Amino acid sequence: CKSPHPSPPPHLSRPPSPPTSSSLLYIGALFPMSGGWPGGQACMPSAQMALDLVNNRSDILPDYELELIHYDSMCDPGEATKLLYDLLYTEPLKIVLMPGCSGVSTLVAEAARMWNLIVLSYGSSSPALSNRQRFPTFFRTHPSATLHNPTRVQLFQKWKWTRIATIQQTTEVFTSTLDDLEERVKEAGIEISVRQSFLTDPAVAVKNLKRQDARIIVGLFYETEARKVFCEVFKEKLYGKKYVWFLIGWYADNWFKIKDPAINCTVENMTEAVEGHVTTEIVMLNPETVRGVSNMTSQEFIAALMSRLGGMNPEETGGFQEAPLAFDAVWALALALNKTVAPLKGRGRRLEDFNYNNHDITSEIYRALNTSSFEGVSGQVVFDAQGSRMAMTLIEQLQGGSYKKIGYYDSSQKNLSWFGNDVWIGKMEFPTLYIQNSQPYLNNMTAVGCMMALAAVFPLGIDGHHVHRSQFPVVCQFRLWLLGLGFSLAYGSMFTKIWWVHTLFTKKEEKKEKKKQHLEPWKLYATVGVLLAIDFLSLVIWQIVDPLHITEGWTLTFPSTSPQMRHITNPDLVLPAGVVYGYKGLLLLLGIFLAYETKSVSTEKINDHRAVGMAIYNVAVLCLITAPVTMILSSQQDASFAFASLAIVFSAYITLVVLFVPKMRRLITRGEWQSEQQDTLKTGSSTNNNDEEKSRQLERENRELQKIIQEKEERVSALRNQLAERQALRNRHRPSIGQNQNHNAPPPSSQTDPKSLLPPPGYPTTDNHSLPPSFSNSSSLYPADSKMSRNHCHNSQIPLLYK
Repeated sequence: CKSPHPSPPPHLSRPPSPPTSSSLLYIGALFPMSGGWPGGQACMPSAQMALDLVNNRSDILPDYELELIHYDSMCDPGEATKLLYDLLYTEPLKIVLMPGCSGVSTLVAEAARMWNLIVLSYGSSSPALSNRQRFPTFFRTHPSATLHNPTRVQLFQKWKWTRIATIQQTTEVFTSTLDDLEERVKEAGIEISVRQSFLTDPAVAVKNLKRQDARIIVGLFYETEARKVFCEVFKEKLYGKKYVWFLIGWYADNWFKIKDPAINCTVENMTEAVEGHVTTEIVMLNPETVRGVSNMTSQEFIAALMSRLGGMNPEETGGFQEAPLAFDAVWALALALNKTVAPLKGRGRRLEDFNYNNHDITSEIYRALNTSSFEGVSGQVVFDAQGSRMAMTLIEQLQGGSYKKIGYYDSSQKNLSWFGNDVWIGKMEFPTLYIQNSQPYLNNMTAVGCMMALAAVFPLGIDGHHVHRSQFPVVCQFRLWLLGLGFSLAYGSMFTKIWWVHTLFTKKEEKKEKKKQHLEPWKLYATVGVLLAIDFLSLVIWQIVDPLHITEGWTLTFPSTSPQMRHITNPDLVLPAGVVYGYKGLLLLLGIFLAYETKSVSTEKINDHRAVGMAIYNVAVLCLITAPVTMILSSQQDASFAFASLAIVFSAYITLVVLFVPKMRRLITRGEWQSEQQDTLKTGSSTNNNDEEKSRQLERENRELQKIIQEKEERVSALRNQLAERQALRNRHRPSIGQNQNHNAPPPSSQTDPKSLLPPPGYPTTDNHSLPPSFSNSSSLYPADSKMSRNHCHNSQIPLLYK
């Protein structure tokens, strides 16, 4: 029976040796010094510094010395495979493997158990590595990338965002991180409306984000790809006050300023595009001034590391932020090995007895690492059941080109420490943007008009018991002015919105593009001014030419001591009232028509026009019913007052509710990104999807596609004509062609290059002698005019046919 584990070469399966004063224990490390994540630039010096401190300590592994054998994995699993083979099959034996990035750790950790090796990583964040069945001997001082997700969800809930979008690089670490995020946001009632991915070129993915109106965007990619993404973000203008980007925080602080030949954006372009984005980052450096197991504070560690780096700029040094994790990884290993010495000695074993077939020593090292708990320069080092580090999350925001700490989040305690110093471009008031696009000055006019109409209810029901006889005509006239001007302001403002929406978006197709580009606010105000001026002039003329005056009469009730009633009347009131009612009635009917015509229009310039349409229906119906009824009931003062006042109150309040309650809800909840269906059902308006811009973009794309189709049709027509000419030519030369075919000779006109008849490279060449007899002379199987005859193909047509 064969062993389930591959056996090492004989020269690497050493027998137990007597102890020496300083036995060497070797660590095989794969530091990514270059490639997608050059994290080894700072992590390797950090690990070496930890080894020096450990080897100089008499209380830790006094009989042993740790030595590091390292290679550059370039963060490439293929390169790491070759290097892993070199580490395993060349002397000396390695007691532990230390890979860097996630892709390499996945390969190494899955294979290491076959050689009974512990794997301890300092820079791997892939959630897939938290799998004890697949990676039974894996530990890491870098927390899992899923530790970012509770922080992201907490921030979404803090800012009351309910829809997000994602864009990821298609690697295992980001795919598994996004899967975990999707589960968490679903539990929190948050929707991932757009999900884009890319391998190397993010251009199409970024365009799709813009096309699908993504606003809150979580980006998951390495630093080099981040520069590509934000170069495309700058080109698509997917940044600014309407957008919020969430990125990973372990990039270099100046990652967007590094010159990259893979992009064609300037540093200024990149700086503009990344401004204001939020990062979540695992706390990798202890913020407290505490001396840990290495007898160094985090500040002393950074100073010592800077000295080893020889004055290199931390912002330009790959892996500088992860360096404390590499430092603590070596200390975790040293403490674990130190913890195994006594148990092994009790069984008559030593660490130097380790070989790749020895399972007992590996189990002891595993148990020691699994129970690790010490204070490191990166904070408290503790591993969970899957071998992953547990830590807090730092939240930062790019403000003015530099990162500022805006909070911490402890996912284990669900505690958010918020500094309150977050800054947003244009104050990031998304509900304000929403309200701004609804023409707030017109809304204010509507509110003022409604208040004037409501105020008219009081003089409408006043009688002689409360007002002196000389003041009674003034009060009644004031009632008329309040109702007239209030109606002009309230209804006129709403009518103006509907009028301009209908004017701009129901024109002929050839005028639509021109009309969409012009809607200055002064045009709206001028329209309201015209309606208001008409009512003002008509009231002035009425007041001067034929004012109202008092008439007195007696009630017909008993006893005869019933109170005297005073009425404001005019013998010629029917004519001016008829003119006013007729004018207002036409406006109401026209408003209903325009609201119906524009019910399916979506525009950002006046984005609450659907709610305005609903208000117009309400006002129109109540007014068209109330006006004739009050004229009929004019002799019955109580009924007339009750009917008119209720109509005024209901129309005013319903208008205010329909127009302003959705805006108040947005201001309170800050629900900027709701679906089109929710907006239509709840507010009667689609405000945030920028449908107008989408419509113009789709129209442009449609025109371009039509041009392409036309060109293709012309191409097809030309090919058909050429084929028809070739067919006619074959018909004319059929006898001669048939004769040539019978002699197995090509026609004189087809001077075919013999090289053009050879098969593509990699395909075997054949002749008639290598074919079966039945296929050696194909000319006898087909008639002379067969379309499959090679002699009928003209060389000039071959490229055309392939096109």
